Amino acid sequence: MYIGKRIKELREEKNMKLIDLSAKSGVQLATLSRMEHLKMTGTLESHIQIARALDINLTELYSNIVTEEEKTQLKKPGALSDMFVYSDKSSYEILTSNIFRKKMMPFLLKIVPNGRTNKEQAKFGTEKFVYCLDGQIEIHAGEKIFNLSKNNTLYFDASVEHNFVNKGAKIAKVICIVTPVVL
Repeated sequence: MYIGKRIKELREEKNMKLIDLSAKSGVQLATLSRMEHLKMTGTLESHIQIARALDINLTELYSNIVTEEEKTQLKKPGALSDMFVYSDKSSYEILTSNIFRKKMMPFLLKIVPNGRTNKEQAKFGTEKFVYCLDGQIEIHAGEKIFNLSKNNTLYFDASVEHNFVNKGAKIAKVICIVTPVVL
């Protein structure tokens, strides 16, 4: 059992709503929700505040928590996923869950015709793999420009400033995998 599942279990035993736990603990509602949905673990300070609000000691909060994670996850079409907007002409959808526990982050990038992503530069040691599903994109990585069309791939050092441009007449769809996960 993860800390979020344990918090939810204890909260429900005390017939508390999430909003009540937030008010009593001082931990933001969104943070508690993310913890209970296993999207984040929280900090030691938040755990202490939650334990106090639940009228238990910290060791009771941590009891029965399993740290081993299921290594296999299936995500089906239509499942909720996080969608982020680069600009008004590009967006990406994270293709897995619990990204903070992952060593790589796969996402689907969509760029409208003549659209582009903002320039980005990851930490040193970060790598990016790109697979063009549909459309035509131009990848600017440092001083180099790479043209990709359907079924083309590119692997590059993501610590170099880079961005993506749709050079085609239709929406470009690109699978990107970043490792290690950097947010």
